[in-house]
Amino acid sequence: MQSLSDKIITPISPADPELGRINRKIIQNIFFIEIDRPQKMNAFTPHMFYEISKAFTEFEKEKDAKCAIVFTSGKNFCSGMDLKKMKTLLKRNDHSWLAPKKGIDPLGLSNNIRTKPLIVAVKGITFTYGLELMLSSDIAICSNKTNFAMLEVLRGLLMTGGGTIRFVERAGWGNAMKYLLTGMNFNSKEAYRMNLVQEVINEKKLFYRAVEIANMICAASTSAVKEVIKNARLAQNDRKLAIKNLNTVQERLVRKKDFNEGLKSFLEKRKPNFSK
Repeated sequence: MQSLSDKIITPISPADPELGRINRKIIQNIFFIEIDRPQKMNAFTPHMFYEISKAFTEFEKEKDAKCAIVFTSGKNFCSGMDLKKMKTLLKRNDHSWLAPKKGIDPLGLSNNIRTKPLIVAVKGITFTYGLELMLSSDIAICSNKTNFAMLEVLRGLLMTGGGTIRFVERAGWGNAMKYLLTGMNFNSKEAYRMNLVQEVINEKKLFYRAVEIANMICAASTSAVKEVIKNARLAQNDRKLAIKNLNTVQERLVRKKDFNEGLKSFLEKRKPNFSK
């Protein structure tokens, strides 16, 4: 029996296990991004790093796409980088493979970052880059059998995908260091306790829940959603400026059609029908 995720994206042929693949498809207003290298536990190759940036760039440019979901239909989300294939690139000074200059940075660490909401649904093995990709999302959910780890210190490497930053922000110094400095594994319950994920779901219902949340976001005002993300990000770097901008942004929003529809739907006691 096909899962919902299998029905969403059905590739014509299996992905080349040596290269891997990032599948994408837009259905209604949701942009689906699937990590596809199940034979290697979805470990990222140079090709996959290029492809996921390309997918995020397509999501950003696609006018009908209001929210994205990153997922995998395999047993595991992502075991990290394929170190054998990444060895040469890791030794170079050029790290454009991690965040191509001309495309959207999936991790949101460069100047080219997405402006639309992202949900990441993880399960099974979710290590290193897979965990960093999850931490870069706006909403993260996981199955109740997810196995997490940041293994870089056991490989003589640093978490260059934002792990040292976002793990600390979400979990606090002590919680983060316990796992960043040791490479210890932790489970879904611990991830939820540390605020790394927002929900822990039965694996069979994981993808359905991601779609459900995405649909709720898509039903909201696109302009308002973008401004929420923008202001919240600004507050992380400049709290005073974020506060200062609140009224300016609000003045801009109340002049848009979405505000008129939001007010009208409230008075008429119905769900709003916002413009794209």
